Amino acid sequence: MICTAGGPPIEEGGGLVAARDPQDQVSGVARSVPHFITFANEKGGTGKSTTAVHAAVALAAQGRKVAALDLDTRQRTLGRYLDNRAATMRRQNVDLPMPVHATFDPEAGEPLEAVIERIAGGAEFVVIDTPGRDDAHSRAAMIRADTLVTPINDSFVDLDLIGEVDAETYRVRRPSFYAELVWNSRTQRAKAHGASVDWVVLRNRVQHIEARNKRRVGEALGELSRRVGFRIIPGLGERVIYRELFPKGLTLLDLNEIEDVAMSHIAARQELREMVAGFALPEPGDEAPRQAMAG
Repeated sequence: MICTAGGPPIEEGGGLVAARDPQDQVSGVARSVPHFITFANEKGGTGKSTTAVHAAVALAAQGRKVAALDLDTRQRTLGRYLDNRAATMRRQNVDLPMPVHATFDPEAGEPLEAVIERIAGGAEFVVIDTPGRDDAHSRAAMIRADTLVTPINDSFVDLDLIGEVDAETYRVRRPSFYAELVWNSRTQRAKAHGASVDWVVLRNRVQHIEARNKRRVGEALGELSRRVGFRIIPGLGERVIYRELFPKGLTLLDLNEIEDVAMSHIAARQELREMVAGFALPEPGDEAPRQAMAG
């Protein structure tokens, strides 16, 4: 873990901004290289893999060319989810939006960079799901990221990952170790690729009722976003349906394949669409990833 006593040297509202080379060729059309979306968080139980697979399928449902890579060789949640989806397509003879996907196996002998290059060929987006721990492969994926997504639950326990909060005032005292890790990744990416990173903190499982804790977490996140340089967007709510869909690999965009559709499912589908829109990803024909303002 990289950590210094004084925290990362981050300016108010800081964030590295640099141009990105748009001249790679995809399917014979001059455009940017694939836009990498890395889902990373060193704390488990935040809905990271569920969010990643839903984002990948949502983009595929828009007609975009999507590749997905699971770096968590132990749990393989994203990989297993998409394997289940492929099995459902074969079993029921249905055609569902489906990203190309792979699970990285460090013991297979193929370097991570080679795996990325192999699955990214022809893709517009590459979604990478990292394990809930710090390792060399997770850091490499963070450096690759054009959009870095950090899902957190709506609690001070999760918030502590990116910022230390005063117990009396609930004000942010300083950024935490993970904010420093992201800062270092941003710096390395700028040096290696001359490119910026749009860091998005995703508030998952937000309570639908107004509560003091919800308000305090929101205020602390807002303060941190200005100091460290990330955007805050709403994520997915706490719903049983996400766990129920896993065995078939379905998502809330596949309502035609889901039995007993309820109004809550339709509301959850709208949450998903709003989340993907909040990523502010490049549209077809964009020459470079859209640079969103932090705040």
